[in-house]
Amino acid sequence: MANKVLVIGSGVAGLSAACELAALDIDVEIVEQSDFPGGHAIQYTCKATDTCVKCGACMVEEKLDRVVNHPKIKVMTGTRVQDVSKSDDFSLKLVKKPLFIDPEKCTNCGVCFEKCPEKGAVVKGFSRNHSPFYAISEDKCLYLKDRSCTICQEACPEKAIDLNVPEEAKSTRADAVILATGFTPFNPVSKPYGYGEFRNVVTNLELERMLRTDGRVLKPSTGTEAENIAFIQCVGSRDAKLNHLWCSKVCCGSALRMAGLVKARQPGTQLTFFYMDVQTFGRDFDVFYAKVRKDVRLIRAIPGDIYPVAGDRLQVTFLDNVSSETMQEEFDLVVLSVGMTPCRGLQETAETLQVQLAETGFAEKDGQGTPASEKGVFLAGAVTGPMSIPESIASAGNTAFEVVKYLGV
Repeated sequence: MANKVLVIGSGVAGLSAACELAALDIDVEIVEQSDFPGGHAIQYTCKATDTCVKCGACMVEEKLDRVVNHPKIKVMTGTRVQDVSKSDDFSLKLVKKPLFIDPEKCTNCGVCFEKCPEKGAVVKGFSRNHSPFYAISEDKCLYLKDRSCTICQEACPEKAIDLNVPEEAKSTRADAVILATGFTPFNPVSKPYGYGEFRNVVTNLELERMLRTDGRVLKPSTGTEAENIAFIQCVGSRDAKLNHLWCSKVCCGSALRMAGLVKARQPGTQLTFFYMDVQTFGRDFDVFYAKVRKDVRLIRAIPGDIYPVAGDRLQVTFLDNVSSETMQEEFDLVVLSVGMTPCRGLQETAETLQVQLAETGFAEKDGQGTPASEKGVFLAGAVTGPMSIPESIASAGNTAFEVVKYLGV
């Protein structure tokens, strides 16, 4: 029987590991709990201006393109691992959520998205490799709540939507398992920044999506261009009160690259960057940082509160480290750079696969970067802690090498 590996998670690490293994003629199945493969990073925008700034966003699309077109790789979205047993190999029970939109019938026309009366009930993908490009949210769909709405089903010209499809139980086998479930972005609702209350307070991930889909930075409240933007770093990272003592590593690079992109596209925009200290990134950091400082005002302080003020603006309060005075400034938009936290549901998955968790809540590695490779379970990417896209790809390559050694290929 041919060797087969199950990869749990289709973020950049899972995709990269699958590519490496499939290139060696190993069958790979990828299980992804969300509706679309690619993880968080498939939502990121390319931040190149006149030159490439090595943000890594294009690498994710390239990996996903290879995966969906590779005959040795099968991707199962909307699917989670329910149970695992092992003798000579792994036997896994899977649960697949209802596939309300038939990918064989859907033409990605978008009528369901346009007609749906409940915001967020029909969600869009981010990649040309997302097929179908739309999905029904079980949490938001009115029909699934109380059977009160079937507008999307009735409006679909291809009759591709069936809101009565049940979930499906599946089973599969594997000779090895790679856990690559990535991270969960910190939810900043507990912070005094008005996230979820003030429409013009967004996260860095929401800004990534805005730049990818709209190409410009718009105020959610009005749809007009934001002329004065504040970035606040370390929201949910390096926070003793939360016991999140780790640095998420990628936030500084992501925010500063996005600031550079915004300045290139909207030259009149004023940009302010609030930070503790700046995490270096890349071999060309010094050159990049010197350029960014010409376009972005850097303030070494973390704001305390944000309040709405007249003119649809936000007042940010912070302590000036030079004068030791409390300062207040107004902005059109505030971007919270939220940290990476352990993947939601990791505890349950770790128990199922007998993977140890570190004190941080991330999966714990041994000296080889695997939890217990002799048992056939391996780790890849940010499931073990914050990583950039290039670091996640490198981690996946190392993991694929360990899997190959385990399989004796």
